[in-house]
Amino acid sequence: MWRLNEPLITVELVYATVDWQPLISIQVARGTTAAQAIAQCGILHEHPDIAETDIGIFGKPVRRDTVLRDHDRIEIYRPLINDPKQQRQSRARSSFKR
Repeated sequence: MWRLNEPLITVELVYATVDWQPLISIQVARGTTAAQAIAQCGILHEHPDIAETDIGIFGKPVRRDTVLRDHDRIEIYRPLINDPKQQRQSRARSSFKR
């Protein structure tokens, strides 16, 4: 949490599901980590399953202990349903069977 007279920064959080694509803008104290901002925005109440998923800032993967800068956009990534490597291997195997 922030203290009185401590400078605040504005960050955005994005997470997309099939039915829900929120863009959440919050103010946090300078020095806040990505994990702290995710917890503070309240999205974990709606989607507790994303507590350990990969995240990024502007499309670049980052660790959850990354300190945020003003106007960063934290992107919370969904887990892959199908591994692309396994899909290619499966297609390759099926093409050999023909």
